[in-house]
Order: sequence, then C-alpha cells, then structure tokens
Amino acid sequence: MLHILYFVHDLADPAVRRRVMMLQAGGALVTLAGFRRDDNALAAINGIEPIELGRTKDAQFAQRIAAVAKSAVKLRGMLRSVARPDVIIGRNLEMLALAKRARVVFGGDMPVVYECLDIHRLLLRDDILGGALRSAERHFGTDASLLITSSPAFVERYFRPRSGLQLPVMLLENKVLALDGAAADIMPAARAPAAGTPWKIGWFGALRCRKSLALLDEFSRRMEGRFEIILRGRPARSEFEDFDRSVRDAPFMHFAGAYKNPEDLSAIYNDVQFSWAIDFFEEGLNSSWLLPNRLYEGGLYGAVPIAMDGTETSRFLAARKIGLTLKTATAADLVVLLGDMNEQRYLAAFDAVAALENKQWKIDRADCQGLVQRLAALTRANEPITERQTLPQLHRNRGGLQ
Repeated sequence: MLHILYFVHDLADPAVRRRVMMLQAGGALVTLAGFRRDDNALAAINGIEPIELGRTKDAQFAQRIAAVAKSAVKLRGMLRSVARPDVIIGRNLEMLALAKRARVVFGGDMPVVYECLDIHRLLLRDDILGGALRSAERHFGTDASLLITSSPAFVERYFRPRSGLQLPVMLLENKVLALDGAAADIMPAARAPAAGTPWKIGWFGALRCRKSLALLDEFSRRMEGRFEIILRGRPARSEFEDFDRSVRDAPFMHFAGAYKNPEDLSAIYNDVQFSWAIDFFEEGLNSSWLLPNRLYEGGLYGAVPIAMDGTETSRFLAARKIGLTLKTATAADLVVLLGDMNEQRYLAAFDAVAALENKQWKIDRADCQGLVQRLAALTRANEPITERQTLPQLHRNRGGLQ
C-alpha cells in the first residue's frame, strides 16, 4: 500500500478532508501533518489522528512563516513515530518547504509533490518580497516530481511565465467527491420558487470576499425581496470588518453556518436556484484564474452558476454554453442580469446545466485510484516521469484527471 505523508496548511480546511478521503479511496495509507487555524469538527477524518504542527492565523503571513520555521527545527521529533513514506506532498509553498525537510529527516530520496491550488498574491508582487518568495518556490520546488494544480489558468498565467519551475503537471479540478456511485444517478430537479417566494442565490464554501458580500447585499435590497442570498461555509473573518453584523443588517441575506462536504451538498444546493461562483478576493489575479469548488458542487446539483466576465470560470461556462455571466461588478449590472428572471428563463438555464454528464462535476472511486496510481508511478526509479505537460494538452484535458 502506498504510504503518503501529507503536509497541509490548515487541518480545519474541508478541502483537506476531501483530498485525504480521495487518497484513501484510491488505496493509499495517509499520514496527515499540518497547522490548525481554527477548530472545525466537520473537517475531522475518520481513522486519522493528524500530527499538529502548531497554530497559525489567517492573513498573518509573518506569523505563518515563523511557525513553519519553528516546526522545521522540531520536525525530526514530530515524525519519530511515522513510518518511512513512499511519497511526500506539500499543500502550498510553506508546506512544500516542510515536505522537503521531511525528506531529509527520513534520509531518503522519495518523491516530493507540490500541490498548489491557489496562487498567493505575495508571489505575484514585483517587489523584493515577491521576488524572494518566487526564489524560495524555485528552491524548494525545482526537484519536485510533480505539480498538482486545479486550473489551467494557474499554469498559463503563473507557473509557465513567472514561477521558473519546470515540472510535470497534473490538473486536478475541484470536483465533488462521490464515492461508491453515490452521485452516479443524480438527476437534478428544477426548483422554481412558488408564487410569492424569492429566488435564492447560494454563496457557499470559503467566504472571504468583502466585495461579493457588499454587492449581493446591495443587489438584494434593490430587488426588494425578490431575491434572497443564502450564505454557508467558513467566513474568513479577518477579511471582513464585521461579518456577523454585515449579515445581520442585510434584510435579504442569511448565514446558515458550516456544512459537511460532500455529505451535505445535496441538501444545501437543492435549496437554491443559483450558485455564486464569483470571488474578488484577489481580483485580477488568483480570483480570476481559479475554478472554485462551488462551480462543481452547484453544477452537480443543478444550481445555475453566476460567473464574472473575463475569468477562467466564465470561460469554463462559455465553453459548455451554461450559466450566467456578470459584465461588471455592480449591483446595477446584477439587476440587469437577474432582474427579469422568470420561470421560463430559469428552466432554460437549469436544463442546460442538468443536460451535462455529471462526470463533468464529480470524482469517483476510479478517479481516486488513478490519482494514487499516478503518485505511485513517481516512486519507480526505472519509470521516471519526465514528460512536461504542454498547455495545449491541458486545454484538451480540461475535463478532469490527467
């Protein structure tokens, strides 16, 4: 059985839970190590007791670097009871540094994999700090065996032109984890609201975008209750002046708390007609390049996605002729886009989403096995992976695992 040592930035992140479940479903034994930013019982993984490296804080880059440096010094002792892994994965740049340190601790030449699902804005700066971080990324990542990322735009806009890394690329989109055929027979049902009740827009997942919150609040006020905004997930409270007060003061907005992914997805998406697949958190940079979890979650359950024009998400929707696209980030344009919504228009948009094969939106057990097999191949010295994915290949294979 392939043994994977997985270093993560936040043990409370539901996406970490999903990745570990994927690796386990693919047949791997996973040892999980990482930092914790808050307590989140919904991110617990049955059968895994993680190695906690310490506490870090959102939006506190210097504190996180100090915590990583401290952990690097103590890592040998922290890993004393861990069997020698076959593969080590570092989920983002700080964890890549610890993954490389762990390889030294184990005294082996096991492959290290760099998993990068967001391009932090500091990596994109043109000053001394940005240059130093890219140099660190090259230092820790140059001899990595594989880069795992979730959007072709990350390769096109950052890794190829700016990072200096020349690694094999595995495109692993943020699809819904659907094991044991649980989502194989999903047939999304149209859910136009009853007369006199509002349309619902769901904004689910990592809630970190102050601009989206203000935009949706202003739009729903203008619509005078014809639209209701439902928020669910984990608010990044460091990014808001006062998240709870903002939601409380918004007459047509409701925060319904955290949820378990993938177990609760059917219930929460079947409660809304539209999915907010827009993020201005790092506008023009990472937010324009990513393909968010909520895009795939909503698609699987028939929620009509709303994207921002000019983003990778809008290109994804345009290629499949689905969804709605907002031209400018204003409440006035959102009123133009949605203000005349009626049952006929909604059903046409819903039918376009529902007509796509749900394989477009989900990862099943066979996909998980393919991921683990790809990682296992890295360990075979007589079969080194030397091919570099080209961008045309990435475009041809945007449907899923490669």
